[in-house]
Parts: sequence; structure tokens; C-alpha cells
Amino acid sequence: MVGAGVLSLPYAMAHLGWGPGSLALVLSWCITLYTLWLMIQLHECVPGTRFDRYRDLGQYAFGPKLGLWIVVPQQLIVQLGCDIVYMVTGGKCLEKFMEIIFPSLATMHTSYWICFFGAIQFFLSQLPDLNSMSAVSFAAAVMSLSYSTISWVSCLSRGPIDNVTYSYKKSSPEDSMFRVFGALGQVAFAYAGHGVILEIQATIPSSSTKPSKDPMWKGTVVAYFITALCYFPVAMVGYWAFGQDVEDNVLMALKRPGWLIAAANLMVVIHVIGSYQVYAMPVFDSIETILVSKFKLHSGFALRLIARSAYVAFTLFLGVTFPFFGDLLGFFGGFGFTPTSYFLPCIIWLAIKKPKRFSLSWIVNWGCIIIGVCIMLVSTISGLRNIISDSSTFQFYS
Repeated sequence: MVGAGVLSLPYAMAHLGWGPGSLALVLSWCITLYTLWLMIQLHECVPGTRFDRYRDLGQYAFGPKLGLWIVVPQQLIVQLGCDIVYMVTGGKCLEKFMEIIFPSLATMHTSYWICFFGAIQFFLSQLPDLNSMSAVSFAAAVMSLSYSTISWVSCLSRGPIDNVTYSYKKSSPEDSMFRVFGALGQVAFAYAGHGVILEIQATIPSSSTKPSKDPMWKGTVVAYFITALCYFPVAMVGYWAFGQDVEDNVLMALKRPGWLIAAANLMVVIHVIGSYQVYAMPVFDSIETILVSKFKLHSGFALRLIARSAYVAFTLFLGVTFPFFGDLLGFFGGFGFTPTSYFLPCIIWLAIKKPKRFSLSWIVNWGCIIIGVCIMLVSTISGLRNIISDSSTFQFYS
């Protein structure tokens, strides 16, 4: 659950301010934990049937065709968006690490470091499935907890910068409005996991006496409390230390102690190496299934090599073209994560369970839907506008 999006939370706070920013963090934590509970319960809502993919659950709720068109595009946006962001994050943190350890490499452009990170993903993409990624995923989990802790502890130890101010970032009224709405998308991006929650639950054995939803929910609750212990200190302490001058990746603003900041950036790289594959594996499965079933291609190493390499190359191209960490988080947080994390599980729950009108379940789910739709609209438009605005001043090569 603790992803690289945690590093942008102080930046989101700088645009939202103490009150609205804290409210957005808490509200998002509560809503997304609730919608995870919905999906865990719906995994085996039909006796004898396990909905191992988001699209399977959508098809059951909305019908074979409509369910596919509702769920699959959103899930693909989430997985693709995560991989693009992780490509950028991995490249930038690798760059920061090498600049600290080898200052002579500081002249290399960010695009080259993103390409180096992409080369690692070309190799790892050939692993067969998520079970083959267990060691990498475990290392990624340890790294994410470590670098988030280092981030806020380092900010706390250095204290506020000189002349720190907590007023809203200075910009035109129009730009300020778009940045505020984009910050909501950055918060939404931080609460990931819904796109692959059913695939993860599918790896847990289940029976009529010991359904998978029980251990899955226990693990989710533990993960979410750990997530809170990581997210809230990073957001609050990072904003307290840098105020409106914080960067979109708080690690980029930290300088000392050099060895610790270098270690934290290396941890981010290790983490996103594993996280990239966690989100890419369902996409790989879908691509290969389509190529085999629709185009009658032979399943094997050659197909896996070409299909997966093409996907990695596509995300690498977009990462190099738009290496704007904060803007990407805002756009994909609104366009992809808000539907799959905030309101689509609620809509599916209402379609399947059909709670009584104006009952507590009905009210809570519709409340989440309204909040989620509003966040999706404003943060998607704002994120896209911010990407275009920053692209006009970005130099791709040095």
C-alpha cells in the first residue's frame, strides 16, 4: 500500500494548506479502506465462485459486455499510470542517488536515468507471474517503509528552512486553482491497491469454512494502519519543514546527511522496481490472453518477450516524454485511481447487494460516489492542464 506517492504528499499539502490538506488525507484514508472492504467481501459474494479479477466482478455486476467496458479501461489506466509514474520516480531517484555517491555524474540528464531504470524492467518483465515476484515484492515493502520513515525523520531533524512560510504557493489565481485541484489527485494516487486487490486475494486459499476474505481483511487493516503511520508523518512533517517551498518529491529537497538521503533514494528505486511489476503483471496477462485467444498466436517465450517488452517500452517512452512527478500523480490520481478506489466499488456493491434505499449502506455508498466523482473531474482536468503547462517549459535534452 505504501507507494512512491507518499513522497508527493508534502507537495500536495503545500497547495491545500494545513486544514484542507489534513482533511483530504483523513477522508481519503477512510473512504479507500471502506471500498477495499467492499471488494474483499465481493470477491466470493457468489457461493462457489471467486472473482479473481476486477473485470470479472464488473461483468457479474453490470453484464458481460457493459461490465467489461466499465472496468477494464479504468483498471488499465490505473496500472498504466502507476507504471509510468514509477518509471519517472525510479529514474529520478536513481539520478539523485548517483549524484550523491558520484558527483561527476550530475551532468547526466534525467531522461538517461529513466532509461537505465527501464532497462531493469525489460529484464524483470520476463518473470512468469506474481508468485515469481514474491522476493522482489517483499524487498519493495521493506524499502517503502524505510524510505518513508527516513523522509519524515530527516525533515524533523533538520527543522524548518529559513523564512519558512505556510501560505499558499504564489502563482496566478488560475494556476493556483488548478494546482489545488491537482493536489487532490495526488492524494488519491497515494491510496493505491484497488486495481490489484482481487488478484492478490486470489492467491489466498479459500474454503467454505475458511473463506479468503477473513485473512485478506486482517492483512488489509494491518497494511492500512502501517500506511497511516507512513503517510501522515511524511505529509505533515515534510510540509512543516519546507512549507510552500517543498518539491513534488520531498526526497529531492533533502541534502544531509548525504549517505542517509542516498540510501533513501536507493530504497525508492528498489521499491518501484518491484511495484512496477506488481501493476504490470495483470496487464501482461491481459495482453497475452488477447493475443492467444483473438489472434491465435502460440503462447510461449517468444510471445512473452515481444508483448511484455513492447509494454515496458511504451511506459518508458511516456516517462521520458513527461517526467513530471507531481503532475502525473495529479492526473492519474484523478483519472484512474479515483474511479477504481473511491466510487466504482460502491457502484458495484449497490448493483449486486441492492441495499434498501436510505439505509446506512445506501447513504454511505452514495456519499462515496459523489465525493469520488467530484474529485475525479476536477483533478483530471487540472492534472492534464498542469502537465501541458510544465511541458511547454521543459527541456528534454541537455
